[in-house]
Amino acid sequence: MPTLFRLLTVIALIVGIVYGAMHALVFFVRPNKGEMTERVPVERLMRDK
Repeated sequence: MPTLFRLLTVIALIVGIVYGAMHALVFFVRPNKGEMTERVPVERLMRDK
């Protein structure tokens, strides 16, 4: 039984660390807002036909 408890504790710690990392990413990383344009050459459009 102690081995099962140890396994569940390690799994809970790993899940907690992953959850904490995702939580930190949500609060500390902000996306850049703005328009993005990219020119596509006409040759590339006509090649697919």
